[in-house]
Amino acid sequence: MSKRQQKSLLTVAILFILGLSLAFSIILCPKQEALATRGSGWQAASFPVENFQAYTSPFGYRPSATGEGGWEFHSGLDIAAPRGSYIRNWWTGTVAKVGDGGACGTHVIIQSGQWQHTYCHMEGNVETANGLRYMVDRAGGIALAEGMQIPAGVRIGRVGMTGRTTGPHLHWGLKFNGNHVDPAFVLRAMFAQQPTRRQTRQNTSSFTEQQRQLRIQESKFIRDSGY
Repeated sequence: MSKRQQKSLLTVAILFILGLSLAFSIILCPKQEALATRGSGWQAASFPVENFQAYTSPFGYRPSATGEGGWEFHSGLDIAAPRGSYIRNWWTGTVAKVGDGGACGTHVIIQSGQWQHTYCHMEGNVETANGLRYMVDRAGGIALAEGMQIPAGVRIGRVGMTGRTTGPHLHWGLKFNGNHVDPAFVLRAMFAQQPTRRQTRQNTSSFTEQQRQLRIQESKFIRDSGY
């Protein structure tokens, strides 16, 4: 095979791979469609963690968090805060599921229209009473039942170390129409619509300047995997 033919085949292969990547991102990561659903209404959303410290692990592929070697897909954004710090509901919705097993540990999944938001590594455990499943954190004064309606900004749990975790943090995951969305995109949209600095002083729910510093690498690839 001549060098010209080899070069031609290589070009075709590269274009094919790029085409697959583009189709994959359009199907599984509809970022623009997802963000457009809220338009100018992102101010109604709540930052999910009190006593924010740092963003510790971004969405996308990363080396194994437990040092086991290899790479893994991280399906959300890790937000560090002292253990016991309260977690707030991002958007008004219905508790779709509570659980206390697996890599996610004690967790809550809330459905808000086309959006699904997941909160992992929380304090507490799951209990059943009167035919309902509850996520119960007695020390934190939290009891959430599946099917319960939860307004935005309400405390729904506390930062813990349940499941697979190397330190206290919230793993916060988002899906739109069943597809993963990088929480960084959503937080940037929320930050962009925050009030001016003068208004911020009068609004205790506004983001701090530290929370605004969302400088994390965003993944271009999506795949269901671990937390």
